[in-house]
Amino acid sequence: MKKIAFLILSSLFFIACNDKKAEQTEQKIDTTSVEKTEVITETGYKIGDVATDFSLKSVDNKLVSLSDYTDAKGFIVIFTCNHCPYAKAYEDRILALDKKYAALGYPVIAINPNDPTVQPEDSFEAMQTRAKEKGFTFPYLFDEGQKIYPQYGATKTPHVYILQKQEDKNIVKYIGTIDNNYENANDVSERYVEQAIDELLAGKEVSVPTTVAIGCSIKVKK
Repeated sequence: MKKIAFLILSSLFFIACNDKKAEQTEQKIDTTSVEKTEVITETGYKIGDVATDFSLKSVDNKLVSLSDYTDAKGFIVIFTCNHCPYAKAYEDRILALDKKYAALGYPVIAINPNDPTVQPEDSFEAMQTRAKEKGFTFPYLFDEGQKIYPQYGATKTPHVYILQKQEDKNIVKYIGTIDNNYENANDVSERYVEQAIDELLAGKEVSVPTTVAIGCSIKVKK
């Protein structure tokens, strides 16, 4: 009888252990599934993605699309705005980028992604005033309805995306900040956007394709 009781207890222990292992395995699989889901649901472009075209109103009340630039080799798409101190600090440098690279086939396309009901200083009328005051040489577009910046995955102003035209596609080649010193242009030691475009113009791959964008958060109506 003792032997039979021992065998029964051993069997029950074995079953319990297997159930525990099965539960742990299921938990492990569930965790893996969650991680994969998180990766899949990430939004915004990555390096090598094809950026879709858009049609946005510029401060001159004309609609602007990337396809309008038939002779361009690519674009410096910058999400920026009026009120942000980071954006203001970079305005002259953005003008300099357009002056240097538009003639070489990489014009600046500036887009204001902010909701003006959240930040009135970024209204369309304020954009027109700012563009005139600073003498913007590039189109300054309004992302009305905030439909474009989520496609790109922009989170800051300014946030830069360099696109290279390959046949009829615009391929994302760089994402991030303009340089490594927003406070003082004279103290910049790493000019990420310039370096990336110079490499593309030389037929090379971008050596530093991503950096962390530094700026104000994009203002969204809750």
